[in-house]
Amino acid sequence: MKTKFSVILALFTFYFASAQQDQVDSEMNSAKGITFQHGDMFIEGSIQITTGGDKDYYAFNPKFGYFLNDKFAVGGQLSYSSNKVEATDEKTNIFGIGGFARYYVLELDKKRFKAYGEVGLGYGRNKYESPITGTDNSNSLTANINVGLNYFLTKNIAVTFTLANLLSYNSVSPENGPSSDTFQLNINLFENIFDQPKFGLLFRF
Repeated sequence: MKTKFSVILALFTFYFASAQQDQVDSEMNSAKGITFQHGDMFIEGSIQITTGGDKDYYAFNPKFGYFLNDKFAVGGQLSYSSNKVEATDEKTNIFGIGGFARYYVLELDKKRFKAYGEVGLGYGRNKYESPITGTDNSNSLTANINVGLNYFLTKNIAVTFTLANLLSYNSVSPENGPSSDTFQLNINLFENIFDQPKFGLLFRF
């Protein structure tokens, strides 16, 4: 009887351990329980398209990031945007390159939902074309602080929401004309945080 009981206990222990391992494997293969660690990398990108009305606007912003620990990542980014005003036939094209540092501050929904703050610094080459004034090229230096969200659909793929800039600085130096500096602080951001979000996708590997 004692031997039979020992066999049953061993089988139960094996079954329980297997069930626990299956649960762990299932969690890791799903979007639940996602954690970052040193050496993780990600590719992130967003596309904005606005057509119709007075303006046509296109923008593309790919990023590459590398995690230094489970909450802090650094990386580089490229950006391209094109804006055309139909009424005046004015066009503005901007190509930019820069770097960023991102810190994750909050995790919810079994770590699927992750909120972060990000600091970015970039350089841009701008080209403005007008049928009246001709072409004007300029260089720009930008800095910003923004907040965003990642929501993981699987363990590797997340939807990204860049909500808004908390703080932004832009310095433009035209080839023909004086330079200009603009500084913006969005103190009313949290009155309507989803007013103009930017959506994208993140792939972690």
